[in-house]
Amino acid sequence: MLVSKEFMNKLKDFGLNSYEIKLWVALLSKGTATAGDLSDIANVPRSRTYDVLETLEKKGFVIMKLGKPIKYLAIPPSEVIERVKKKVEEEAEGQNQMLDKLSKSAVLKELVSLHKNGIEQVDPVDLTGILKGRENIYARLNSMVKEAKKSVRICTTATGASRKSASLRHAFNRAIAKNVKVQVISPKEMDFHGVDARQAKIDTRYVVVDGNRVMIMVPDENIHEHYDFGIVVNEAKFAQGFEKLFEENWKRATA
Repeated sequence: MLVSKEFMNKLKDFGLNSYEIKLWVALLSKGTATAGDLSDIANVPRSRTYDVLETLEKKGFVIMKLGKPIKYLAIPPSEVIERVKKKVEEEAEGQNQMLDKLSKSAVLKELVSLHKNGIEQVDPVDLTGILKGRENIYARLNSMVKEAKKSVRICTTATGASRKSASLRHAFNRAIAKNVKVQVISPKEMDFHGVDARQAKIDTRYVVVDGNRVMIMVPDENIHEHYDFGIVVNEAKFAQGFEKLFEENWKRATA
């Protein structure tokens, strides 16, 4: 069975393991076949073939035809995609319902209480940490902006401004609705949807929230997103230094 490794790897998106992929592709190429034939074509041990085919049948990828010998029939790929899509949607809906119930339950209140009590015993400096990867950075930034009570001050590069305008839009709206003052300085003129923005030649990236928390990101805006990283410091005196730096840049920036 001459099928490229790259093609086989893509089929993992169907939620199949390597043996399941091999046998399904072999059956697709034959239309209908016995377990023995599929074992030979797919190079899957016969001791495993029957179990794997039974799993594929349960997942809705093949149909077992009764008779002697037992044969298997491939379900059209388009139909398989619809089945997989429906299954994913059902599982996602189930997870959402479970999380909704959990968010309103006593379990969450207990967990929040445990976390709050634990955090109160920790030195603020010990809460400093490094976030690796742009996705993780923006997830934390969203939380920081949404949790802000007084102010959010952002210094960013031109590329960073575009990313923040898109990724933090809802967080900005939520903060502004709570009368949180949101300010952005960047080299690029942008509409931040109600955010007070000014332009200045900036090559630094940092965010200060409420004057007591700061996230500092590496200045190179061309770094690959997987290697981007940010340092979060929950220490008021340290954050206030960046507050003063922001204020100086804000005075020199143009509206």
